[in-house]
Amino acid sequence: MTNILIGRKVTIRPILDEDLKTIWDYVYGTKNPEWKKWDAPYFPLEFKEYGDFKKDFVKHPDNDDPVSRMAIEADGNIIGTIGYYWEHRESNWLEVGIVIYDPQYWNGGYGTDALSLWVQHLFASLPLVRVGLTTWSGNKRMMRAAEKIGMKLEARLRKCRLYNGEYYDSIRMGILREEWEEQIDK
Repeated sequence: MTNILIGRKVTIRPILDEDLKTIWDYVYGTKNPEWKKWDAPYFPLEFKEYGDFKKDFVKHPDNDDPVSRMAIEADGNIIGTIGYYWEHRESNWLEVGIVIYDPQYWNGGYGTDALSLWVQHLFASLPLVRVGLTTWSGNKRMMRAAEKIGMKLEARLRKCRLYNGEYYDSIRMGILREEWEEQIDK
């Protein structure tokens, strides 16, 4: 797999040891960080000391593939992370995840650029038939970024996410290899 992916707005690259403190600061450096309101806020963010975070990061289940999680960089700074996880490896079913931690980079196409680069990279590198993404109906930006790169709504599990006393839907989106290749060829 390629180590560095360069897009129009972002660069996706391996996460280095020296990046871990920056990522930890984004995740745990602020009580109730803004990004968490959009990234599965119905799951509580459980604080980890930096040493524990670093240890857990290194022993991540997908670390047999060192590029299953990578840094998203813009303007020379880490602004988020992107990755994938196996829903069912035997059938090549994987899901992608992306977080843009820095609000200065929201609504500017950075997430869409990163997601497009990542999906292209995954189809080019792995024998996948489909790439999926799961989010919730409260995260309109994530759903829009997925639509912009050609993902389709595949499932809507109604009112199964409770956040701030309100129910939201769980959203599954995906794109097939032939759909991806067709839009690339245009």
